[in-house]
Amino acid sequence: MTAKLTDVARKAGVSVATASRAFGEPDRLAKGTLDRVLEAANDLGYVTGTSPATATRTFGVILPDVANPVYGTLLKAIQGQAWHGRHRTVVFDADEDLRRERKQIEQARKLDGMLLCSPRLPEDEVIDLVGSTPSVVINRLITGVPSIVMDTEHGPSQAIEHLAALGHSHIAYASGPHGSWADARRADTVARACERYGIRLTRLSHQAASIQGGRAAAAPAAASGATAVVAYNDLVALGLEAGLLELGRRCPADISIVGIDDIDLASAVTPALTTVRMPIGRSGTLAVELLLTAIAGERVSSLPPLDSQLIVRASTAAPAS
Repeated sequence: MTAKLTDVARKAGVSVATASRAFGEPDRLAKGTLDRVLEAANDLGYVTGTSPATATRTFGVILPDVANPVYGTLLKAIQGQAWHGRHRTVVFDADEDLRRERKQIEQARKLDGMLLCSPRLPEDEVIDLVGSTPSVVINRLITGVPSIVMDTEHGPSQAIEHLAALGHSHIAYASGPHGSWADARRADTVARACERYGIRLTRLSHQAASIQGGRAAAAPAAASGATAVVAYNDLVALGLEAGLLELGRRCPADISIVGIDDIDLASAVTPALTTVRMPIGRSGTLAVELLLTAIAGERVSSLPPLDSQLIVRASTAAPAS
């Protein structure tokens, strides 16, 4: 029986992606690891030749909104990882439009594979559109499609614990876009954590994942009477802060604000934003490795959620007495 890359990886005690690098990008591996993979390949009689594991590939990257810095960070990591193997990426911007996303998935099927970043379409439709094209989903779980998700439990729970310790008894959650898998999970985590700490929760209506969306949520947040707001993402949090200030509510003196993502701007504004740091770049790097392995014909599975962590800065404080 002809040895496969998975056989080499198993014998060498490394991942399939690492085994693939030994033949396509050997300079990226430590000498000991490289030697172990090559020795395993030799023992098994593995022949690379023009192996699909090392061929140059072209794959699509479908993003909800390229203007969102989260997806800019994700795309940079994806393209950086693809560049190591001189693979090509075709970027699609769905612009939070389901019709565009649908058409773009159909177009990406003509390529070697695709990365679906936070797709908004219903699960069954995504599965039908993807078909047999090698695909990996980032930041959403879809049955039967390998995925990489960022933790929606630990960091958001830490945020509620932090606000509870400061003395907040009424918190609002500023929701993100309709159809966002991450928004639904974050909202659920916040609700369960608030119940655990005996905190009243007000869930605000869905808004765009943008500064403008945060501004739109400012008046409802102020009217709710909540002394703290956890926002769907950092952009919504920054928009909330600006909108609340226009309404005469200062952060954190009058209301505390917590974001999610930890984009670069979060630490540069005043007050610096307390937020949940998400491993955005890491998820993009791993997604490329999974996709290339799938394109090579190897079986791949979803990875465990990547850790999130609360970063406390100046936008949270004890509620005004």
